[in-house]
Amino acid sequence: MDRRQQKTRAAIFAALSTLLARKSYSKITVQEIIDTANVGRTTFYAHFETKDDLLKALCEGLFSHIISSAADCTHTHGLYSDESAPESVFCHLLQHLQENEHNILELLSCESSELFLRYFKDSLNELIRDQVVSQNRRNNTDIPQDFLVHHISGSFVEMVLWWIKGQMKQTPEELDRYFRAVIEPIL
Repeated sequence: MDRRQQKTRAAIFAALSTLLARKSYSKITVQEIIDTANVGRTTFYAHFETKDDLLKALCEGLFSHIISSAADCTHTHGLYSDESAPESVFCHLLQHLQENEHNILELLSCESSELFLRYFKDSLNELIRDQVVSQNRRNNTDIPQDFLVHHISGSFVEMVLWWIKGQMKQTPEELDRYFRAVIEPIL
């Protein structure tokens, strides 16, 4: 993809994010996205077949960046200039969320959040399967791995929502400690 195409996609993503901050996803029209992004209809459809495809691409980009950053402890993103990276992938992930790149916390807690939460949970499933359940499982080996992965990712998403609703009073390190205290016994 050339720079012009990247710039156009970025403008369309930014337009959708801006509109989502003001109204629910179901009430946003393609025309509003086009107008806000200042692109033509043909240009929009050259990049995305539908508004849902745009939403999916936006979520995949946001979550894959955050999830891959959390999984890669060498990717510090400026978070650990004075200290070492955290041992826990959950703490690392929470720190990225706290940075609130691309207004992801607003997207997770907005009126249209059910779609974002589903994509977030789906992204988390892979991270949890690879980084947590596969490597740390010692207990409850009779419980299907897929069940544990979905249970842990669902719990993490609910914890993030609780954190957002509580105005993020806890540090990522505190939340990580709480979360691991709850999930480690089942692993």
